Amino acid sequence: MLNITGIAFSSYAVTDMARARRFYEGVLGLKPAVLNDFGGGQWAEYNIGSQTLSLGSSPAFKPGPDGGSVALEVEDWEPSLAHLRANNVKFRMEPLTTPVCRMAVISDPDDNRIYIHKRTAK
Repeated sequence: MLNITGIAFSSYAVTDMARARRFYEGVLGLKPAVLNDFGGGQWAEYNIGSQTLSLGSSPAFKPGPDGGSVALEVEDWEPSLAHLRANNVKFRMEPLTTPVCRMAVISDPDDNRIYIHKRTAK
């Protein structure tokens, strides 16, 4: 049996690394921790708290809306939504409130699904 101790990273496939970086860095405000070229492809990593979100661009990676997803916790709910709308980000699911959180689902430029999330204070 494996002793899994955590999630090393979550990753999205992208078709155009420069375009993806403009979105993840320019719109979402993430700072790159690692940028690599490898075997005909490109790789970027963003450290978010103790987790890592990565982007990969190569013929082996196929982006799409039905693949994995990541939920990004935001500090300020309404300003975050206003910022996304001001940048014409596509909402796949409009904001909603549950007993434990507020969330919405947006798409990156390759139609990968990203949850925008705010936990409800206890």
